[in-house]
Amino acid sequence: MFRVPKTPEGSPYPLGATWLGDGVNFAVFAADAEHVELCLFDSPEDEIEARRVEMEAVTDQVWHCFVPGVEPGQLYGYRVSGPWRPEHGLRFNPHKLLLDPYARGIGRRVRWDDALFGFPAENGLPRNASDTDILDERDSAPYAALGAVVADGFDWGADEHPRVPWRDTVVYELHVKGFTKLNAKIPPALRGTYLGLASEPSIEYLLSLGVTAVELLPVHYHVDEARLEKLHLRNYWGYNTLGFFAPDPAYAADPSPAGCTAEFKQMVKSLHSAGLEVLLDVVYNHTAEGNERGPTLSLRGLANHRYYRLEKDLRRYQNYTGTGNTLDTRDPRSIQLVLDSLRYWVEQMHVDGFRFDLLSALGRESDAFDPGSGFFDAIQQDPVLSRVKLIAEPWDADPGGYAVGRCPTGWSEWNGKFRDDVRQFWKGDGGKISALATRFAGSSDYYNHSGRSPRASINFITSHDGFTLEDLVSYERKHNMANGEHNRDGENHNNSRNYGIEGPTHTPEIVELRERQKRNLLATLILSAGTPMLTAGDEIGRTQRGNNNAYCQDNEISWVDWRLSNDDEALLGFTRMLLALRRGEPALRRKQFFLGRALDGADFKDISWHAPEGHEMLAPEWRDAHRQTIGVLIGPEPGGDPLLFLLNASSRAVDFRLPPALAGGHWGVLFDTAKPDDAPAASMRGVVYPLKDHSFVALEMIEDLP
Repeated sequence: MFRVPKTPEGSPYPLGATWLGDGVNFAVFAADAEHVELCLFDSPEDEIEARRVEMEAVTDQVWHCFVPGVEPGQLYGYRVSGPWRPEHGLRFNPHKLLLDPYARGIGRRVRWDDALFGFPAENGLPRNASDTDILDERDSAPYAALGAVVADGFDWGADEHPRVPWRDTVVYELHVKGFTKLNAKIPPALRGTYLGLASEPSIEYLLSLGVTAVELLPVHYHVDEARLEKLHLRNYWGYNTLGFFAPDPAYAADPSPAGCTAEFKQMVKSLHSAGLEVLLDVVYNHTAEGNERGPTLSLRGLANHRYYRLEKDLRRYQNYTGTGNTLDTRDPRSIQLVLDSLRYWVEQMHVDGFRFDLLSALGRESDAFDPGSGFFDAIQQDPVLSRVKLIAEPWDADPGGYAVGRCPTGWSEWNGKFRDDVRQFWKGDGGKISALATRFAGSSDYYNHSGRSPRASINFITSHDGFTLEDLVSYERKHNMANGEHNRDGENHNNSRNYGIEGPTHTPEIVELRERQKRNLLATLILSAGTPMLTAGDEIGRTQRGNNNAYCQDNEISWVDWRLSNDDEALLGFTRMLLALRRGEPALRRKQFFLGRALDGADFKDISWHAPEGHEMLAPEWRDAHRQTIGVLIGPEPGGDPLLFLLNASSRAVDFRLPPALAGGHWGVLFDTAKPDDAPAASMRGVVYPLKDHSFVALEMIEDLP
C-alpha cells in the first residue's frame, strides 16, 4: 500500500484531501499554474479564509503539501495564479476560490453572485461579448462551494456486492428524493433522503415489486443554475455536476460532510443486505461551469485547457452536451479524474455499477464517436471498473453522436430504438410489425456482434426524461409551462396518444383503454429479450401532468404519489405478476440471441412468429404495412415451458388461430390485458383465441390430466 509522507511537501498522490491521523495531505492538479494557495475556512458562514497555505511542492503539475493538525471536517478551497490568456485557453484567476474536484465532502454549496464569474458580470451575464476576455478581481470566497475533509471509518461489516447476473437483472430508475418524499410509511425526517431509500418500507416495496437494481438519478454534488433559482425552481434531476466524489448533501438527513457520506454508505449497505444492487447515473460529460459565459468554480480555474474540449478559437468551448462545455477525455488527467471518481464510488462507497449520461461525448477521440477511444480502453483494462455493471446512454447532443449498438463489448446500452418502435407499434402506427419483432427478440440488429448478447440492450419505454407511462397514454402534447420556458423545452415527438381527451378523464371507455395500453406496454417491456428498465412510479400510474421535461420540478409534479387508486393497485399487481413470470421462465432471460430454429431434441424453434391466420409469418406479411397483429412462440429452456404471446395493436378484434400444442397438452391463458381480472392459467381448449383490440395475451403449454 502506498504510504503518504508526512513531510511539509506531502505527496502528489492521492489527489484530493487525505487525512493521515495527525494532519491532511492536500494534492491538486493545476497545469501551467504559477502559484497555488490552499485556503482553510473555520465555518461555512465565513466570507474569507482563516488561513492560507502556500503549496510550494510541484510534481508533474500536481501541487501538494501536508498540513499537520488539520482534522476531518476541515473546510477548504484553492486559489490558483497563472496566466489569464483566454485566447490561449488559460483562465487562471486567484480572486476566484475553487472547489477541489476530488473533494469527498461538500462543506458549503454555491451561492450565486456575480463575483463567481472570472470576467466582469452583471446578473450572471457579461455586459458585452468582449467582457469574457477581461479578468474580474472581485473575490468569490463568500459565495463559492467549499470542500470538506472526510475520513474513512464506516463499518461495512460483511457487506458484499450482490453481483446479480445480467440475465436476472431488472433495473428500476428512481430519484432518491422523489421516490421517498411522499411515502407516508417512511419516518418524516427520512423522507427525501438516502436513509429514506434505505428504510424498511422502501426496501419491502422494491422486493415485492421484483426489481433487482436501483438506478439512482445523479447523486454527485450538483449546482442549481442561477436562472432556475430566479424562477424559484431547482435542477431536480441533478445533471449539473460540480463534485465528482461527493454525495449531494441535499439528500441527507444530516447534511454535514461526514453525516452525508455515512448515510450514503448506510443506504448502500441496507440495499445490499436485501440483495439489491445500486447503480449510479453519472454525469462526466460536462460540468456546472458551462461555456465561456459561465462561472469559475473549479476545473476552469485549475486547468481549463486540459479539462475541457476547446474550439480552434481557444476562448470557446466545444459543446457536444448541449450544456456549454464538454470534458476532454482525450487528456490523461481528465481520464484520470473520471476513473479515480468511478473507482472511489465502487471501492469506498460500494456501488455496483454506473449509467453514463451522454456517453458519446466521453467516447469522442477526435470529433466523432470512437468505440476504440482511450476512454473505453482505460475502462476495459481497469481491474475494478471492468467488473461492474456499465450502462451507456449512447448518444449526445450532436447528431454525429448517436451510437446505439456501437459501444464496446462489456457495455449495455439504453436502447432508444426499443422505446420508439414499441411506442409506435402500440399507438397504432402502420408498418411496425418487423421492428416490433426485432425489438422483442433482443435487437440483434444492433447488438449481435463482437461477442455481445441480449443483455446489452437496456429495454425501456419511459425514463426520467419524457412522459411517464401514465402520460404516454393520456397526452399527445407536452405541457411544460411550469418550467418557465413558454413550453419550448422538451421533446415534441413523443409517440403518444390520448385516446380522445387530452389529460385526465373519467370517461369509462377511455380510462379502460388507457389502462389496457399501459399493461400492453409493460408486458412488452418486461417479457422482451434483453434487460428491462422500469421508471419509478410507472407501475402505479404516476403522472407529471403532461410535463415531459420535469428536470426543474422538485415538487409534486415529479415526486411519486403513493396514494393509489383501484386502477393503480391493479396495475401494480399486474407488474408484479409480469416480473414473477420473467423470473420463473428461463426462456425470458436468455443469455444468447435467438436462432430461429429448433435446437437438438426440441419440439419447438427457440422463437417463431405467427400470423392470425394460423401459419408462421410469410415474407409478404412482414412487409404488409397494415398488419398490426402477431404471435410469438418461444420454445422452452430447461426448467421452463413453451410460451405463446399474442399482440394486437389494431383497433379491431381478431380471431387468432393458435399454433398446435404438443400432443397431450393445450394452451392455458396466463393473462389477457383486455381481461385483467380473469384468473391465470385459464384453459384455452379451442384452436382460435378471440383477441380483443389493443391487447396482449400470454399463454403457456399445459399438460392434460390423465
